[in-house]
Amino acid sequence: MEVLIDKSKHIDVLIIAEGTYPYIRGGVSTWIHDLVNGLPDINFGIIFLGSRVEDYGEIKYKLPDNLVYLLTAYIFDQIERPKPKEIEGSKEAFEYIDRLIKWFKSTGNIEFPEELKRLEFYTEFVKYEDFLYSKRAWEFIARMYAEYAPETSFIDYFWTVRNIHAPIWVVTNVAKKVKDFSIVHSPSTGYAGFLASLLKNHYKKPFILTEHGIYTKERKIDLLAADWFLDKRLFFQKDLGEIGHLRRLWINFFFSIGKFIYYSADRIISLFQDAKEVQISYGADERKCVVIPNGVDVESLSKLVEKREKKDFKVVGLLGRVVPIKDIKTFIKAMKITIEKVPKVQGWIIGPTDEDPNYFQECKNLVESLEIQDKVLFLGFQNIKEILPKIDILTLTSISEGMPLVVLEGFAAGIPSVSTDVGSCRQLIYGGLDEEDIQLGKAGEVVPISNPQKLSESYIKLLTDDNLWLKCQKVALQRVNRYYTKESFLNAYRNLYSEAKRWPV
Repeated sequence: MEVLIDKSKHIDVLIIAEGTYPYIRGGVSTWIHDLVNGLPDINFGIIFLGSRVEDYGEIKYKLPDNLVYLLTAYIFDQIERPKPKEIEGSKEAFEYIDRLIKWFKSTGNIEFPEELKRLEFYTEFVKYEDFLYSKRAWEFIARMYAEYAPETSFIDYFWTVRNIHAPIWVVTNVAKKVKDFSIVHSPSTGYAGFLASLLKNHYKKPFILTEHGIYTKERKIDLLAADWFLDKRLFFQKDLGEIGHLRRLWINFFFSIGKFIYYSADRIISLFQDAKEVQISYGADERKCVVIPNGVDVESLSKLVEKREKKDFKVVGLLGRVVPIKDIKTFIKAMKITIEKVPKVQGWIIGPTDEDPNYFQECKNLVESLEIQDKVLFLGFQNIKEILPKIDILTLTSISEGMPLVVLEGFAAGIPSVSTDVGSCRQLIYGGLDEEDIQLGKAGEVVPISNPQKLSESYIKLLTDDNLWLKCQKVALQRVNRYYTKESFLNAYRNLYSEAKRWPV
């Protein structure tokens, strides 16, 4: 781990960023950047949790002056691990881990083991080297294997357990580094939320959790789609539709750790009402749950309406990372259908392509196989204020989302949206905050996920009907001005941080 910025100032709000700001561009990173920039009288710190050093390049944002602390740690780097040595391990410590597993598996309101809330448990009682190299750890994993997964390869099971849990000790070492803060704020559960929970419980500080998407749900989608799991069981050992045990281990881990994080958080923020209901169904205490929608700089973005360019072709733009959860392939297929009906149209894929190089190559191959290289273009990262006036429809084809900032930014720039029915997109496009919001009408179209035909039909409808397009543009501008301004978003968090200082911890 490395401290890159330390201005020796008290940290008012410490944000734990897992795989996002300031090294990766995207919705969560933009949200963090806007929050820090928008509250210049508050000193922020950032702990960046990455996978491995080589997975990231340079910092992608100009860091604001009120960012007074930045620490980076890489949870899967071998350099973070202690050297191997023979250790017996504590019998009592692994009895506590047994208690922890029982709590994770419980469905009732069993009290979380007090000892396991404490940072000392992971730094002094069961140290990293105990987990990695002790005889007790080996016996514990072997017993769990015999009880839960005897039909699975033991070697695969052993390394899966190691890889899932090893980052816990990396983040506990990070927790020991930071002491001078007032509030800890995590934009997700996962390892970031776990670190925030440790900081809250050890230092007795308020902990705010803001979930942009439901982390456990999104990790489940990622894991079910991952091609690096090999199920080596024989055919007759499997049930139809069954999730392999190793894949299920990862999924259950993230659900279990999410349960602990919900238990630890003082406030659990969602971006829209449906997400709040999902959080509650996953174990969040309804009394802690609050909805705070995203907001965008409407005043600045609305100036782009006058800068809209007249072209002899139309543009359907997808602003987002080229990664599987954004389902870029469905967009490409939808554009193939659209081009056949509306020849003077282009599809622009605007966003970073380096996060998943294999998926990016697959998308390029698909474009070539469909012979639409001159119509579907990968433009990489672009300045949003320069690109938005050139787009006629802003589309989102994701299979999971929270409240996508890009849809709101498009609305503020006067661009109707066609989106899959994920996250808050139905609420944004059709209205839903209140009756007045619904009465405004539609700002575009919502379609099922992974359905190129329905996407294409919506694109064609908006591209060929100027009156409908103008009507959707009007609704988009009205909705974002009335409900989703950056001013209301920043005021909500300013008030939340002020209140947090008075919460009992």
